[in-house]
Amino acid sequence: MAALDLHEGHVTARVEHRHRSIEFIALLKDLDSYYPPQCTIRLILDNHSAHISKETQAYLATRPNRFRYVLIPTHGSWLKIIETLFGKMARTFLKHIRVASWEELRDRILRGVEEINAAPVVHRWKKFDGLDQIIF
Repeated sequence: MAALDLHEGHVTARVEHRHRSIEFIALLKDLDSYYPPQCTIRLILDNHSAHISKETQAYLATRPNRFRYVLIPTHGSWLKIIETLFGKMARTFLKHIRVASWEELRDRILRGVEEINAAPVVHRWKKFDGLDQIIF
């Protein structure tokens, strides 16, 4: 699991065995501790059960106005820029590696995230002048 800051290029990541509410809440807590308390953290998410579960909603209730969700449509993972980061990771520092254990894989992923954070890339959005430039 990871979160990509579009303003700074910073990646907050967790490598877990599962993606349940408890693991997602841990990521939210990491984000909560990383950003100043006065900031609102906007998250672009799919409707995965961990993102909208009772447990997650209970945690969000303890941090009113801290997190704002933008939920994308089902099967719209291409709308989440974090998916491009996962693809880049697969094509670069995870390509053709062999690991002896889950722990070794986790450590390699987290080292790669540290490398990304050492030289973060800020994503620039470009506006289109007309609909003729949009390719579907």
